[in-house]
Formats: sequence, C-alpha cells, structure tokens
Amino acid sequence: MHPLARLDHDHIWHPFTQMRDWLKREPIVIVSGKGAVLRDVKGREYLDANSSIWTNLHGHQHPKINAAIARQLKKIAHSSALGLANEPASRLAARLLEVSNLKRTIKHYHDDTPPLRKDYGPPLSKVFFSDDGSTAMEVALKLAYEFARRAGCRRPKFLSLGGAYHGDTIGAVALGHIDLFHKPYARLLFKTDKVAAPYCYRCPFNRAKPERADAREYRKCNWECVTAVEEKLIAQKKRGDPYAGLVVEPLIQGAAGMIPQPFGWFSRAGGMAQRLGTPLIADEVLTGCGRACSSMRVPNFLASHEEGVEPDFVALAKGLTGGYLPMAATLAKQKVFDAFLGEYEEFKTFFHGHSYTGNQLGAAAALASLNILESTQSILARRALEQTLRDELKTLWTLPNVGDIRQVGLIVGVELVRDWRTRKPFALRDRAGIRVCDAMAKRGVLTRPIGNVIVLMPPYCTTPAQARAMVGTLREAILETL
Repeated sequence: MHPLARLDHDHIWHPFTQMRDWLKREPIVIVSGKGAVLRDVKGREYLDANSSIWTNLHGHQHPKINAAIARQLKKIAHSSALGLANEPASRLAARLLEVSNLKRTIKHYHDDTPPLRKDYGPPLSKVFFSDDGSTAMEVALKLAYEFARRAGCRRPKFLSLGGAYHGDTIGAVALGHIDLFHKPYARLLFKTDKVAAPYCYRCPFNRAKPERADAREYRKCNWECVTAVEEKLIAQKKRGDPYAGLVVEPLIQGAAGMIPQPFGWFSRAGGMAQRLGTPLIADEVLTGCGRACSSMRVPNFLASHEEGVEPDFVALAKGLTGGYLPMAATLAKQKVFDAFLGEYEEFKTFFHGHSYTGNQLGAAAALASLNILESTQSILARRALEQTLRDELKTLWTLPNVGDIRQVGLIVGVELVRDWRTRKPFALRDRAGIRVCDAMAKRGVLTRPIGNVIVLMPPYCTTPAQARAMVGTLREAILETL
C-alpha cells in the first residue's frame, strides 16, 4: 500500500462512508488534475465524471481561476466581514444579484422558451456569505423563520419535499426527509411538514406502464403532485399562519436520487406558495451556476429561471467558486432585509455569522468563475456537452437493468433495477450502484452512486469524446456487474 494511502487509513474519517469497507482496500489517492482528468499517486488517470462531488464547473487547474487567486494572494487572503468590507466580496455580491435577476434573464429568452409568470415579484437584492451548502441553507432557514415571526406568524413552520436533502447542519437536517441521513438525529430536530415529491418513475399516480424513455415523457397523471402541495399550503394558511417557507431544489432533487420534476411543476408549486403568502426558498446548491439549466435554450444561472420563477431566498454553494474553495451565498429580497433594520438597542440584528464570511480568495475565484460561465466559449461547450450526453445516454436503454435515465441540463441520473419491465429495485445489500461505480473506476472513470442511481455530472470543459467515454464505460460496467 502506498504510504499516503496508509496515512489515510490510519487517520482520516471519510464522509458518508462505511469505514469498515474503506479500510479493506487501498484507496485511490488523487495528487493532481487538469481539465476533466484526475491523476492518482501511482500515475493512473481518471475522468472526473461527477465534478469532484458536484463542485467543479470549468475543470481542474483552470488558468483564469488560478490567476485570479494568485492575484488576490498578492493583496490579502482574508479579513473579517464583522465590521469590515472588502473588494472581492463586494464585487461578487453585485455580480450574483445581477445574474440572479429574472428581469435580466427575460432579455435572453426566445420564442421557443417557456412562458414566464407575470407575478414573479421584486428581484433578489441582498447577499449573505457563508461557507458551504448546509450553512447557506441554515442562513435561509433562520432568515425566513425570523421574517415570518416579525410579520406576525405565531409558530413559523416549513414545508419541504419527501426525499429532501438540504445539508447536514441541524436546521438543514430538519428540512430533510431521508431517514438514512436524518433519523438518528430526530430528537435534535424541530418538526417540519413534508409533501410527496414529483417522482414520475415511481409515482403512485402515474398510470403509465414502463417504457424505454425518461418517465416524465410518457407519464399519465392529473398533476396530483401539484394538488398535494396546494392542499398543504391552503390547510396551513387556514390555521392562521402560512408556512414560513416552501423549500425546494428547483428542477431536480439531488441526494434523493437525481429525481427530476416534470416541466411546469416548479412554477406551479412555487407560484402557488408565493400567492398564498408562503416565501419560496430555492436550494440551488446543486442546481445553480448553470448546472441544471439547458444550454440548448438559455444559459440561465439559476435553475429557478428555467420556469420563470423568482424565489424569495436562494442558496448557492458547490460550484460557486468553480470547485476551488469552500464558499456559499444566501440571496434574499429587500423586504426580508428591511425586517432586520432598527435601532441598535432594539436588537433586530441578524445574529448569525461565520469566521470566513466573504473570504477574499473565495470571492476572487467566484468572480473568475462567473466570467468564464458567461463567456461564449463556455456556453458553446456546455451546449455541445449536453447534447452529447443526451445522444450517448440513448445507448443505455437496451440494457435490461436500466430502469430510468434522467437528464436535467448537465445532471444525469441512471436508475438501476432488477428488471425494467417491473421497475423492481435492487436491495440495499446488493450494493448495485457501488459495484457499478467500482467497475467504472477500474476502467478510468470516477463517480459516486446514490443508492442504485449512477450519477454523471461532468465538468463543463469535458469534451464530447470524454463524455462518450464516460457513458460507454458506464455501459460496460453495468454489463459486467449486473
């Protein structure tokens, strides 16, 4: 075993990992990367098929982000945001609000795009910086809770989707509904309500028999998933207190198993919440920064804008710095900010903070990432990558163990089943997803499953040839393993 692998075994406790299994074999130790390629300590190369756990946008060692961080290092790496401001964070906040403004997006829409809602309301206007997706959601949660309380709500409460995952801090965990992650901490959590997520492939209201296509395309239902949200919102409002927030990952739920919403669900459910007085909290930690947006149509920054929705709160992280540094942001509307204004002695301050809030290195990386994201070169590359994935994924429908293939922008989830005709899932003990990903790693492609769902989420710089290799390797791994 390599000395670095031994050090890892001796001292590191890995996240979301059964360490007994981990200690049974030598881990892959990554030492360098360039573009969509990672290299390990033994000189082997791998395609990074999940963007280093959904964070890397433009590839490893991107010269423009490297240069931006180097320039900032010559000035200062960090200074406190408690009582002080700094240049990169100020510029980043302004840019984030610019690209997250739905009115700006409208200018880029064409005739073939979906109709926009007319009642999307005022734009997001304030940014609170933090460290990662969990903390961004924790900020949104606290702001929404206190905003509701100051508006007269007696017992603010939140509504989120079944299978939701919004982070691992206690408040974020309380918003989640995945027993595997959350049940052990039940006594630490406050109660939140949940409503069934729109999961077309396994929806009890979908009367369609399995076909060799994305289940959203052939579903037969009456939008019962939207009705369920409406009933929850109305019932809560009749009790005298509208929900303090409807919390949703727009377009697709990540950790739930890459479960996409049928087109129109988010605008219907989100618009209904806002009309009934419930703020919409968009968890765009995964879906933001263009990841869930279709470059074939409009290269939106937020997934919410794909359906013409302007949320009241937006949480951003993961790809914010291009996958370089931990940084997050919570965007909110002016009315929320105004609720925290008052005299010093009134203590209406938002009493929440982080030591590295507004970190200069992270902000510099994020500004460089935004510039790349909006460049013509990046837009064209994303368009080509999305189409290549869409074409190549069709080859997987011939495999009997592929039940559903779900693509939203540059996010792909391939659900493995015992038999596609019955949708019968593999048991947890079968470790189907893990075994397939292990077989892919041996062939030089790295990704990580969510249960029986294989995730493909490549960096935006991935070439069509590399994308074809990723899908081809997945096909070979499924054939060999299952």
